[in-house]
Amino acid sequence: MTDRSYRALLGTLLLVALYFEFQGLILALIVVMLLEGVTNLRLPLVLGRLAGNDGSGASECDDFAASQHRCRLPFDAERAWRIVVSLFLILSVFVFAEMLWFFPWFMGFAILGAGISGVCPVLISLKYAGFR
Repeated sequence: MTDRSYRALLGTLLLVALYFEFQGLILALIVVMLLEGVTNLRLPLVLGRLAGNDGSGASECDDFAASQHRCRLPFDAERAWRIVVSLFLILSVFVFAEMLWFFPWFMGFAILGAGISGVCPVLISLKYAGFR
């Protein structure tokens, strides 16, 4: 499983959970992403290692990040993306649900689009900010 297919699956599961109002599934997605972000045991990497891939395909800096600047922060952009997404979901689903009802839907469609197209504006922004 690649990060791209993981994002497509994550976006689909988030949209299904929002449509059918499965608060437990939303909470499970938030917990999984938060644990992945904190521990760096990402599901695509773990499944790749179990399938026999060593996971060394990722370089220190992505081509986009290397062309713009040097990596300044010793923290992976994928980890930061998972933490940012989970925190925004916590805020928009559980804390400010009445005011930000549209935000989880926007995030679900954006994550699904990032999985389909391979272009994630938040991830690009994090790499531009200096994450690896």
